[in-house]
Amino acid sequence: MNNTKKNRLPLYIGIPVILLLIFLRFGLYFLKSDGFSGLSMLLPILLLLFILFALCTAAFFAAWVYQDCKKRGDDPVLWAIVVFIATPFIGLLIYFLRRSEIKATCPACGHRISMKAKYCEECGTHIENREANGVMVKQGTHHLTLIVAGIVSMVLMLMCLTGFIVSAATGNGVNTNVTSNDRVWNLGVISMNSNTYLNGVWNLDFRSASDGFVEEQDMMIDDADTQMLHADISCGTVPEGTTLVLWLVQGEVVKSVDVTNLSEPLEYPLNDFENGEIHVRLQINGVEDTISEIYVK
Repeated sequence: MNNTKKNRLPLYIGIPVILLLIFLRFGLYFLKSDGFSGLSMLLPILLLLFILFALCTAAFFAAWVYQDCKKRGDDPVLWAIVVFIATPFIGLLIYFLRRSEIKATCPACGHRISMKAKYCEECGTHIENREANGVMVKQGTHHLTLIVAGIVSMVLMLMCLTGFIVSAATGNGVNTNVTSNDRVWNLGVISMNSNTYLNGVWNLDFRSASDGFVEEQDMMIDDADTQMLHADISCGTVPEGTTLVLWLVQGEVVKSVDVTNLSEPLEYPLNDFENGEIHVRLQINGVEDTISEIYVK
């Protein structure tokens, strides 16, 4: 028994560590990004409530599984972790398929035996038929409070998720204005090969995107009077009526350039802007197989 617990110790420690690293990753991403800029507070609140109720749902059902395991002689900590990590839907399915039957205790040696056993497999003592003697253990749902709490949390979780999806799908509370000084949130999709920003150079290589999809990168202007925006952009596939528009946004100043068919790299003066951060955006209107390199120098 002690060896079994020692073998499972890395699992007990490893799973919480993995969870902590996942939350840390999302936290660092939030700090690195623009946070909730460009979103109505309703959306992040719904998302946070969804996560909260999802955790509560998993915790309540994991607590019920913990108690059920104790009755059956299984490892309660291990199964509780499995249900919590695998979400209640998958975790409970796995548990119900694999859980042991409820066992009784041999009156002679104390060994746990099946309720249907006629003899103790440890000492061979004859076990009276409990059902025939009317002393069969009553089967019922135990710790009903945990199940009810889990179901309530699940309903609230689904309500928050539905509200978030509906709000995002309809565009309510999501900034899609390419001229906005806030972050632009896309409701479509993009198929990218690469999107990197290293040493002040933005390299964007994409195959296709939803009509009107916007990719953006914040850059710095150190000397607006002398520096220029350099853009080397090549669109491999340009169906009729499609465009690729470069937007420069800083406060109330908004400039746009059609870069669909550049014959040579673009050099755009920045003297209309001030020193500081500037939003550089590419609005994709149907062009495909595009390679771009953009920087301020």
